[in-house]
Amino acid sequence: MVLKGLRFFLNIQDNIEIVGEAASGQEVVKLAETAHPDIILMDLAMPGMDGIEATKRIRASLPDIKIIILTSFSDQEHVLPALKAGANGYQLKDIEPDDLVQTIMDVHRGETKLHQQATQMLLTHVASEKKENEDSKKLFESLTPREKEVLKQMSLGKGNKEIAEALFITEKTVKTHVSNILGKLNLHDRTKAALYAIKQRWFD
Repeated sequence: MVLKGLRFFLNIQDNIEIVGEAASGQEVVKLAETAHPDIILMDLAMPGMDGIEATKRIRASLPDIKIIILTSFSDQEHVLPALKAGANGYQLKDIEPDDLVQTIMDVHRGETKLHQQATQMLLTHVASEKKENEDSKKLFESLTPREKEVLKQMSLGKGNKEIAEALFITEKTVKTHVSNILGKLNLHDRTKAALYAIKQRWFD
């Protein structure tokens, strides 16, 4: 019903031409390669490949095509992955028809158009990510140069004996450094500390 309503409304617009329709993510990707539309209105919940994966594939192979997510999902688990996949717009299906046309026109001109809820989630995510990065930086800076060296060796999967040999220190000293590292990072075991360092990309 949504598709029929969209088709009817968009077909009566003077400056919009529908060049194809697809019912699954796989069909969208194939149709994009053959029809090469200017813009795709992409749903998220589709059989087989979902809209996020389809968006990733199209943006990777056909970056000139702009994609507007048109869905009923407004939660963070859908909004953020869709934007990270490369969507140029994110609107909900209850959008007013005239507003949808305006969104299509704006995205075609190169703008990014997001529903208010999607915008708020993006801003919240950016703020959270910024704070997380700042906290991570403070944690890293709290480590001494030697503790950083030990943690780097831990992130390489080395045990205390191997670390001692690599840094020319005793195993007892390594154990002391490991204990201090865990205390500063507020973690309970060395594996979590190593994984945290890798996740934060401290030694890339």
